[in-house]
This record gives sequence, C-alpha cells and structure tokens, in this order.
Amino acid sequence: MNENRADYDFIIAGGGTAGCILANRLTADGKYRVLLLEAGNDANSMWISIPAGFSKLLTNPVFNWRFQTEPEPNTHDRVISVPRGKGLGGSTLINGMIYVRGQPQDYDGWAAAGAHGWAFKDVEKYFIKLENYEKGGAGRGTQGPMHLEEVKERFPVSDAFLEAAREDGHPLNSDYNSGDQEGVGYYQVLQHRGQRWSAFNGYLKPAVSRSNLQVISGAHVERLIFEGKRCVGLVYRRAGQTIEVRAGRETLLCLGSIQTPQLLELSGVGNPDLLKSYGINVVHSLPAVGENYIDHFATRMNWRVKNTVTLNEMSRGWRLAQQVARYYTRRKGILTLGTGLVHGFIKTNPQLARPDVQYFFVHASYANAAERILDHAPGMTIGVAQLRPQSVGAIHIKSPDPMTPPAIRPNFLSTGVDCESLVRGMQIARRIVEQPALRPYVDNEMSPGKTVDTFDQWLDFARHNGQTIYHPIGTCRMGSDPDAVTDLRLRVNGLSGLRVIDASVMPAMVSGNTQGAVMMIAEKGADMVLEDAVSEMRG
Repeated sequence: MNENRADYDFIIAGGGTAGCILANRLTADGKYRVLLLEAGNDANSMWISIPAGFSKLLTNPVFNWRFQTEPEPNTHDRVISVPRGKGLGGSTLINGMIYVRGQPQDYDGWAAAGAHGWAFKDVEKYFIKLENYEKGGAGRGTQGPMHLEEVKERFPVSDAFLEAAREDGHPLNSDYNSGDQEGVGYYQVLQHRGQRWSAFNGYLKPAVSRSNLQVISGAHVERLIFEGKRCVGLVYRRAGQTIEVRAGRETLLCLGSIQTPQLLELSGVGNPDLLKSYGINVVHSLPAVGENYIDHFATRMNWRVKNTVTLNEMSRGWRLAQQVARYYTRRKGILTLGTGLVHGFIKTNPQLARPDVQYFFVHASYANAAERILDHAPGMTIGVAQLRPQSVGAIHIKSPDPMTPPAIRPNFLSTGVDCESLVRGMQIARRIVEQPALRPYVDNEMSPGKTVDTFDQWLDFARHNGQTIYHPIGTCRMGSDPDAVTDLRLRVNGLSGLRVIDASVMPAMVSGNTQGAVMMIAEKGADMVLEDAVSEMRG
C-alpha cells in the first residue's frame, strides 16, 4: 500500500504500555480512525498471566528485545542486560508488576526545571484515573482500568524484615503511593485475583473490537515519512513486506526510551553529524535525541537463612507441586509473587528531605540474578537502588539497519552523589539485617560478604555486580528550553504531526519503578492529543 491519502487519523507506533492506553483513549468516542502497530506478537503465553512467570519471560526473545549495554569502565566493562517487553502490552507483560507513583517532589521538580503543567498537582488526577486500587484510601483511584493489589502472601522472614527495619528506625508505611513514600511495607502490584494485570488487559483488550481501531502485530516500524517538516506517516515491515501508511492528524511514537530515539535517528531526526556518519539524510537537526539516558542501577545483597523455608526450596520438588495446586485452585501462593515482596524507601542521611534509596526484599537468593536462577539452599535478597540517579548516558544508532539494536551507554555510577547514596543504602541494609528481629533467621551474609567494609570496597562490589532494574527514561526529554526534544505537549520540537508519548519524554527520574509514571504520561498525553484535535477542527 502506497497512497497519498490519509489511511488513519492517528498512527501509534508501539503497542506497549503507552500504546495500549492511547489506543483505548483515542478510539473511545468513535470519531477517529486509529492504527496501532506492534513489532511483537499477541500476549499469548501461559507464563504472562502467572505473576511468577516473569522469570520465564525475562530472557525469552519472543517477549523480550534483550537489549544490552555497551561495555563501560565504570562497571568494569561488563555487558549489562536491558530487558524491554516485546508484544501487545510491552514491558507490562514481563516486568515485576510493582506499582510506584514516585514522590510528589519528582513532578514538582519537572515543573521547576521548565516542564510547566507537569507538577504533581497537574498529574495526580491521571494516577487516580488509571488506578483501581482494592484497598482505596485518600487520593487513590478505585475505578480505573488498572487493577492494583497489595502483595497478599506473608512469610515469617518478611515480617521479621519489617520489624528489623522498624528497630533500625524506619517507619512502617502501608501506602507509599499516598504522598508520603518513606518507610517499609508490602509492595503494591498490578494484579487482579492473583493474576498479572497488564496494559493489554486494562486498556487494549476492552478496545480491540472497536471498528475504528486496527491493531497489527508483527509489524516492525522502520522509518517515519516526512513532507518537509511534517510527519505524514511511517513505513513498517511485516512478513517480508514493506508497507507504507499515512496519518491525517498525527503519528504517535510509543516505542520507549530505547527504540523511540532509534526510530527518530533512522528517520533523519537527531544529531546531523551522527546521522551523516551512517549515510542518513538529515530531515531535522535535533541534537538531544538519544541523550539524557537515565536508568536505575541496583545491587543485590544475599544472605543464607535458617529456621524457615524460602522460595529457593518452595520452587522445587514436592513443594513446588503443592504451590502449583494452590495457585490453580485458589490463585494464592508463591506463583502470585513478582520481583519484590517487601518495599523500603529510606533516607540514607537524616538530613535529606526525602528518601533516596529503594529496597526490594524477597525471601529468595539467586545463583544467577541476571537469569533469575535461584539457589538450592535457603536464602534472602535485598535489592538496593538509588532512587534519583544523576549519572546520565546516551543511546544512539550504530547502524542504518532498523534491525540492528542501538548502542546503549548508561554511564552508571559516574557521579559522587550516585556512588555515595548507593553505598550508604547497602550499609544500612546490612545494619537492618543485624537487628534482633532477623537474628533467628540469618545464618551468614553471602554477598558481598563481611570482608567488604570500606567505602571503596562497597563501591567496587557495586561496579562489579550491579545491574539495571529496567527503568530507562529521558532520551526524548520534554521541556521548555531550546535543547528539549519534545515540548510540554509532547510534540517533537520543530516538526508537526509527530509526538512522543512514552518514558523517553521524562526530564528526570522518578523515585521508584517507572511503569506508573509511564501510564500517567500516556493518560495525560491522550488528553492532549484529543484536545489539540478539537482545537484544530475549530481553528
């Protein structure tokens, strides 16, 4: 198909979290014809609905792009995995399901830095709009499309961790999404009746039968089509065929922080010198495309435990058979668990105004954390992540071939603030484990081990062992300054007919897991698209 007419009003590139939300909201009133393109396939694996199935999907190339970082000296030239969801629902198909809004100050910081209209008072209503939180509470949504539950399983060692944290001076917090994040408690997860609840479940599935929505999976978008400075559509490849489609109103990029800048650069939008070096004609100079890459970097500390049964043993043999039966008869047990059981949002320095480190406690330990392979003997893990890293990297194409993954250079642990915060967070985690409440359960510290004690030793442990926790943002940063890639309504600066609505527009990292913030951005972005369409019709 190669036609000059508009095939659709809106074309959405990317069927992940943001793409599913936009597909639903833009087709709700029946006014607009919408095409949603997704390179992956339908969410048809049995492991997707089972929360614990994330460990089967995290390394599966059918549902995961399996990106990797370039070797960098700050992390001892290791290649670090950067999973990204592939399929209708995107990363909500394979992630740990943890839901965190972030801190109100995060969004106020965006606004203070020039992203006016994105302060917490401006975005809170969108969190409420998307949430269907079973426990409710002040300022929480209970009617939205995304089901939220507090982790329901309780174990002696996880309760002991909460008590140990309290003994160390950290408050219990039953709702870290209520505006005050500080403290420890059980995580809130995107689940419904013991099953994963993805963006596909909440948004796309209810909309997919609408006559004004067409969804095409297995469609890899290769480049955008421009007429002058206006984007009029795109070209995608499916089943060996190259197909061109055109949008009468806008093309909306929802490919995420890795593939959205990649597509822009492949289409001639970016740093002219870089584009020319790969033989790509420059459509529009926008040097900040692919810059401002930020991600959460985490270490995992492990302990051998005693006097209790952990996931390591429960996931094998007769105990696993027992748990499988429990899940399929009652939707309970360890198969309802994702990547985090107990949360901690703590201040590593009492003088700080708000928490700067996040903990992920689970009564399991990994023989191979990157591949999610559990130990055989009983263990527990505390993941430690700095909430608002200052280390900034970049992502850029390394080939004009759309099928070649881009070069990801996170530049982890390149600032003193990041190093100090992470080290203090690990030290405090060790101190919590040494409190009386956990003594009956702790045998010994396996990783990093008590021989690691000085600041330099802690930092070296982090550089050798830390991993991303899969929250890349910022590569198409929005702002009101001339260097921003997108404006405050998420339109690509200097171009028309083109918006970016995904994690890449975030100016700075939010304090916690990013999927909640991405959903908020998509909800607000959908409103903006619809508002501007009405204004254009009137004007």
